[in-house]
Amino acid sequence: MIDAEKDDYPIRLMCTLLGISRSGYYAWKEREPSMRAREEENLKSEILEIHRQSRGTYGSPRIHNELNKTRPQEQTINRKRVERIMREEGLCGRNKRRTRRTTNPESERPPAPDLLARKFEVDEPDRVWVADITYIWTLQGWIYLAVIIDLFSRRVVGWSLADHMRKELVLNALKAALGHRRPSMRGLIFHSDRGSQYTSMAHRDALERAGATASMSRPGECWDNAVAESFFSTFKIEMLYRNDFKTKQEARTAIAEWIGVFYNHQRHHSTIGYATPAGFEESYYASQLAEVA
Repeated sequence: MIDAEKDDYPIRLMCTLLGISRSGYYAWKEREPSMRAREEENLKSEILEIHRQSRGTYGSPRIHNELNKTRPQEQTINRKRVERIMREEGLCGRNKRRTRRTTNPESERPPAPDLLARKFEVDEPDRVWVADITYIWTLQGWIYLAVIIDLFSRRVVGWSLADHMRKELVLNALKAALGHRRPSMRGLIFHSDRGSQYTSMAHRDALERAGATASMSRPGECWDNAVAESFFSTFKIEMLYRNDFKTKQEARTAIAEWIGVFYNHQRHHSTIGYATPAGFEESYYASQLAEVA
């Protein structure tokens, strides 16, 4: 307390009021911090850096995992200690807000059956993709985002932004995904909701040309597409709600950077063992090469 208030009050006066000697205060000032205090400061610095690199989005579970990832078993950090330091430093993850639906049930073709059946664990890339649409407000009006996610790695393999929710929005996302991945010979399942964009003739034809099979959630069952819903929840909590976009171009730039750089290559995903989506795929392909060799 004396050290914190020394610029506002005389040290002699504070020592007298608190009943301690000035020599005791100066001895404390010159004393080396204890081993425990140094460890605490180092740990605090690590936590602050991990939180900063996560763009202020990680809560205690992910920070705890990051801290212990490279530590030997006997040096692991207790979760409650991480929570305490984060609380003292005013650090926290992002919390959820309510969202609204973007599904338009009108269709050009009958909906496809639900082939996924909530089986969200996939053992190799490009076997199942899930897709969905959300909306983003800017001071210039709404823009809409369509994404396609590989269930194996949770990587966003294609996305598209537009001023509308017409079928071209999802067609462009599909075109981007197919341009990067080319999974036509692997029996790809493409799962979405029953929105008119996905049931349109143009989108169903594009899937057929790619050798992919359409799959769609049952009416009113949002959990049938839970992975896509979860992605958009993360996107809104960790990026969208933290920004007020003045222009549509500003939003487009920020979203492309968040998905293409941060989410796919830097953000650690709990479902895949706290690996990044890109890193998880790299490990998979490295293991495949090792087995062949």
